[in-house]
Amino acid sequence: MSDAGTAMLSSVAVGDEMAPLSRTVTQDQISAYADASGDHNPIHVDPDFARSVGLPGTIAHGLLDMAILTEAVARWAGGYEQVASVACRFSKPLLPGETVTCTGRVVQIDDAEGTATLDVEAVSSSGERVLTNGRATVRLPRERG
Repeated sequence: MSDAGTAMLSSVAVGDEMAPLSRTVTQDQISAYADASGDHNPIHVDPDFARSVGLPGTIAHGLLDMAILTEAVARWAGGYEQVASVACRFSKPLLPGETVTCTGRVVQIDDAEGTATLDVEAVSSSGERVLTNGRATVRLPRERG
């Protein structure tokens, strides 16, 4: 299976890849995420503070990055309701103005559980792997017969 539409378990194979999903993250989005989450850590919203602690400027929340990764998984699986879990390591910061590209590959299918497991990651436009060691599990319907 290559992309969106509700995937059927029988149409997915180990080695299948998600269509990459890219999103450019802006400071406005980061600030809106801070408001929505209540996480106003100054490394996300205050460029002067972020630079004072050794960052090049503000950085996106790791969970904002992960939300974009989850969107990629959900699009591939046919909707958010198909996503059972997403986990990853936050390995490098994503800066405002950078584009993050999320990818994934099926590494396991569990016919008994009706799930597929993918290795997933996200890479910034500067070439940094911002999310690593990612795993996502999706529930996929079986064909009715």
